[in-house]
Amino acid sequence: MTDWILSESSYSYEIDVPIDQVDIADCLAHLRNAEFQRWCPPYHIACGFTHTDEGQPMSINVETIGKSLLMQQYVAEVFKSRLCRMVSVSDVFPFSGGRTHTVVTWTLAVEPISIGGCRFVNSVTANATEAFLDFITQHGQTLADAATARQQAFSDHNRRETPRYAASIASAARARQTAAGLI
Repeated sequence: MTDWILSESSYSYEIDVPIDQVDIADCLAHLRNAEFQRWCPPYHIACGFTHTDEGQPMSINVETIGKSLLMQQYVAEVFKSRLCRMVSVSDVFPFSGGRTHTVVTWTLAVEPISIGGCRFVNSVTANATEAFLDFITQHGQTLADAATARQQAFSDHNRRETPRYAASIASAARARQTAAGLI
């Protein structure tokens, strides 16, 4: 990964379920395509879940952010119930044409705020690759211009999807509580 940061955003949302009932990794592994699409319509297009050849969990997301289509293959660096850190060398297809790559780190976490509640935190950092720098140079754009556009687009996207993702996590946690006879 490079130090050429294109965007960083982090949003949180409080959910009214005990943290010990939350399992972000399980939610990612069982995320249905229609649910993913509801998180950020019409920008979320499709998702899937698989494993790398080495057995690492991998979430595949297709979405539009700003003026680009992104195909993300998030490989888990950390894949736990309360923390998932996923990293993707993402294919970026600007609507103006062409193809390049960025590195996107997606961190999903929950932290306790009370006995019966927790805070979901959804953080995304996008870094430029050498290919991305070459691409923007060929298209007459500077890194600062690209970063400004990406920051606005990623921040807006993350702001929209965080409450809906938190609701999905809360719903799954409540289902676990019901199944365990806790509700």
